[in-house]
Amino acid sequence: MIDMAKEMIVKAPSVDEAKAQIAAAFGVDESRVKFEVLQESQKKAFGLFGGADAEVRGVLSDDAPAQAAKAFLEDVLAGMGAGEVTVTVREQEDSCILVIDGEDLGFLIGRRGETLDALQYLAGLVANRVDNSYVRISVDIGNYREKREKTLISLATRISKQVARTGRKMSLEPMNPYERRIIHTAVQEVEGVISFSVGSDAARHVVIGPSEDNPAAKNRSRRRRNGRGRDNAEGAELNTGAENERPRRERRRSDDPIVAPNRPVRQFVPRSNPLPMVDGATPPQKTDSETERSATLYGRIDL
Repeated sequence: MIDMAKEMIVKAPSVDEAKAQIAAAFGVDESRVKFEVLQESQKKAFGLFGGADAEVRGVLSDDAPAQAAKAFLEDVLAGMGAGEVTVTVREQEDSCILVIDGEDLGFLIGRRGETLDALQYLAGLVANRVDNSYVRISVDIGNYREKREKTLISLATRISKQVARTGRKMSLEPMNPYERRIIHTAVQEVEGVISFSVGSDAARHVVIGPSEDNPAAKNRSRRRRNGRGRDNAEGAELNTGAENERPRRERRRSDDPIVAPNRPVRQFVPRSNPLPMVDGATPPQKTDSETERSATLYGRIDL
């Protein structure tokens, strides 16, 4: 057996068996391979002498990957109940577009093209197994790809202008690598913004943020470094104005002398035995008791 990139020679007991082996090795249907019979099979004379196997050369056509992807899509669409549909192959330099035409094919697109992307992924796997070379396969329905691209470009431009004006970054919904590439390309056309992807797997999405030379972002950073935003600064100005309108209370300095208030001081008059005795003698002065001398809470109380 001779195995080349797009050619194979196989020997088998019959021509049909050789063709089947070549198609199986290429991973395509026999209709996708060009066969050349190099030698017919020969039977042994009297069942004992001579005889030879059939020798067949199989050449894989240039459009075999696309044709294999087309055959796969036709089988899948028939299994999904798509009805009467046609799959057209559009060859390009390093890619191939499979266009599906029919009626009521919206269910094949799915939410934001998720079903269409799944069909495209599977068709690409089938096409790239043909001759072990990479061929980019794209599947389109009703010119959906072009419409989706225009929508993404419009979205990226609008969000980029908003970010450039406010200086605040914004996140978009999760997208596949092809759609994220469209977003990045559109963002590059707007000054003052940059884009980058974050997340992993199905949650990976694009974030559009201000660039280093964005004026709005510089102003926000300056206010953040000052410790107060615009609203707090305005509130501080209002408070300052209110304080200016109120009369300020004069504060005494620590080195100023303390001046006692100018008011009369009432002298203490003891009330113990205020009245004279019966004989007119002066009552004796009451002496402090031990309890009175030891009183500390409210001072001495004269009775």
